[in-house]
Amino acid sequence: MSRFYRLFEIVQILRAASRPLTAAELARRLEVTPRTIYRDMAALQARSVPVAGAAGIGYVMGKGFDLPPLAFTAEEADAIAVGLALVRRTGDAGLEKAAAGAAAKIAAVAPPPHAGEGADASLYASPWGVSDEGAVSLGDLRAAIAEEVKLGLDYSDGAGQMTRRTVWPIALIYHAEVAVLAAWCELRRDFRHFRADRIRACARLDEPFGRRGRELRAEWRELQHIE
Repeated sequence: MSRFYRLFEIVQILRAASRPLTAAELARRLEVTPRTIYRDMAALQARSVPVAGAAGIGYVMGKGFDLPPLAFTAEEADAIAVGLALVRRTGDAGLEKAAAGAAAKIAAVAPPPHAGEGADASLYASPWGVSDEGAVSLGDLRAAIAEEVKLGLDYSDGAGQMTRRTVWPIALIYHAEVAVLAAWCELRRDFRHFRADRIRACARLDEPFGRRGRELRAEWRELQHIE
């Protein structure tokens, strides 16, 4: 998570908190060290964000501070609510957690019933979909795509044959029943698709792609006839 988004998350967490939160609590939520939180708090205070508190005591958000309101049409709000509900069917634990956080933020500023949460919700998505992430974390795959680093995969095909591949991950496709990794395969020297539920092991190699991810995605999209 970049520092910009972490500062944004800190503001959101403090706005929703009913009591002071210590640096240790914030650090656990954001998966950083308390020292990082101390620096972030100093940065927020330097930007005139009304954060009160100190190390060992806890932090609170001063009254009167708010972010710009969201302005959605009714159909836009409905589309967001349905989209966030559908994320729960992907089997991607990281995205599911993020979707729940996004839904809570929207519900805090969007008037019901278009917030799509709670007793007033009128739009739902069935829970049927991918049951879990399996042996590989989809969050790890997304991180490798974003950072453009190679992955080593132990992959089982439809017949149960195991192969070891070094791939350049470029995209994730979420189908109703499975997530699929699109990647450039060094073994085949071509684009290949790997079902996440057939990846038996995945190792981050920390080696950069031989080409830019954006260029690879453009070529892959053209081959897949994706607009």
